[in-house]
Amino acid sequence: MAFPPLEPYADGLLEVGDENQVYWCTSGNPAGRAVLVVHGGPGSGSSSRARKGFDPKVFRVVQVDQRGCGRSIPSAVDPGTDMAVNTTEHLIADMERVRIHLGIGQWLLYGGSWGSTLILAYAERFPERVSGIVLVGVTCSRRREIDWLYRGVGRLLPAEWERFRAVVPGDGDLVEGYRLLMEDPDPTIRRNAAVEWCRWEDAVIAHESLGSPGQYSGKPDTAMLAFVRICTHYFAHAAWLDEGVLLREAGRLAGIPGELIHGRLDLSAPLETAWELAKAWPDARLHVIDDSGHTGSPAMGEAVVRAIARFA
Repeated sequence: MAFPPLEPYADGLLEVGDENQVYWCTSGNPAGRAVLVVHGGPGSGSSSRARKGFDPKVFRVVQVDQRGCGRSIPSAVDPGTDMAVNTTEHLIADMERVRIHLGIGQWLLYGGSWGSTLILAYAERFPERVSGIVLVGVTCSRRREIDWLYRGVGRLLPAEWERFRAVVPGDGDLVEGYRLLMEDPDPTIRRNAAVEWCRWEDAVIAHESLGSPGQYSGKPDTAMLAFVRICTHYFAHAAWLDEGVLLREAGRLAGIPGELIHGRLDLSAPLETAWELAKAWPDARLHVIDDSGHTGSPAMGEAVVRAIARFA
């Protein structure tokens, strides 16, 4: 079930250093169980839809717009915004600053896609701060996963891949090529690159009739430009994570209960990563949703609600 729409009862901008302020908001029960909803992308920004699975009588729902996107400032849309101070390490530190600012001792972590990578990185750094984890569409942002999404899956989508590939000259790293385009001083070049990047992302989820096909190209221009600039920045650097480190360090999650929910039809993030994480983290339970891809299905929505209810 989905709960009635929740409006924040408090919000603000938190100074996190490097001339950045991150937007945060809290909804639900101020005295309830704290949960941090970690958005995907990277660079998608938080959404009111992401809190619909939480009973407002039970949970204190915290959301944060990661650096450069949503209502955080400065925005990655501005070509003058310094991306050198927008890395996974910065985001982990920002999460801790928000936790301390809000006076939270421990919190449940919920998120999907890129959000699952960031949650795992944070939880392995600060396991004592985490009471439980719910991940949907599990990723670890390994180079092999990035390479699959922006090259390997092209074998299944040759026409769409050819168009995506043609935007970047030469035969170099495609993600790095798009990153450089998103740093170009010409706004037309940046916008064209963002449009083609999102067109490709939509091609990979186009078969997901029970989910949300077309969601990437449907973003407003400002949100799209921030999303693609941040995505390319993170993925060109493999999120500054040593290859496979989140799986190797999964033992640090011992004692933290976890729920892993993944669609069998997910071409963006194949089931393999969720399977490997479940094997490395004995306290996690893996739920494979047969009719779901990366953007969900009614059955996945029900599984998410059940998973959250475990922590109510």
